[in-house]
Amino acid sequence: MLEDLLSRHLDFHATARPVAAMEVDYPSGSSTGLHSHPRAQLLFAVSGVMIVRSPAGSWVVPSNRAVWLAAGLEHEVEMRGEVKIRTVFVDQDASPHLPRGNCVIAVSPLLRELIVAAVKVPVDYESGSRDECLMQLLLYELRELDVLPLHLPMPDDTRLRTICEALLLSPNDTSTAGDWADRFGVTSKTVHRLFLKETGLTFGQWRQQARLLSALERLARGDKIIDVAVDNGYASQSAFTAMFRKHFGTTPSAFYK
Repeated sequence: MLEDLLSRHLDFHATARPVAAMEVDYPSGSSTGLHSHPRAQLLFAVSGVMIVRSPAGSWVVPSNRAVWLAAGLEHEVEMRGEVKIRTVFVDQDASPHLPRGNCVIAVSPLLRELIVAAVKVPVDYESGSRDECLMQLLLYELRELDVLPLHLPMPDDTRLRTICEALLLSPNDTSTAGDWADRFGVTSKTVHRLFLKETGLTFGQWRQQARLLSALERLARGDKIIDVAVDNGYASQSAFTAMFRKHFGTTPSAFYK
């Protein structure tokens, strides 16, 4: 399936037009496999939840969000539920105000309808046509992005990688930065400094973000909120809900609605 999909992508990258859009549907549990594109990519699903993983980090993307991936980034998309993906490929220089880094964005009602309409536009649409106007409006809307905290950056340092991979496997792990420092024979100050340098987050912030993204993935599978809260290191469902609301502005039960 991946080979067929990648061959479909070629037409959308070969066009001289700065924007092209395509649609593809996936069954729950499927994966695209690791791949990359020569153009920047806006990944949006009209239904289902995407788990996007890459060497640069991972993102949890529900159907009211989209993820912007820089050109050339190797990534894999795993599906939770039946996922109907609508992808927009964009030349990075098509507009001066497009995102330069990878990020998750909120999808406004207008942007959603533009993405849905764009997949019906021919790859080589005519200059001056309605199709070109639609694509230009889509480009303009991509300049007005509300970036959301749904990204988990991964470090390059092998010691930090070990810590991060352990926390991803056991989100309820309560080991402190000092505990990890002792295991590697360094100071806790070194661990804190490396986390900030390599991820832009403190150790505590990274662990909290990992727990929240783990929780989002579990919630997307339909797990009970109380089980998700406990398994991700929260003392109670109310404590988890309070933290969730602080980061995402809504409750866990309302997030995917």
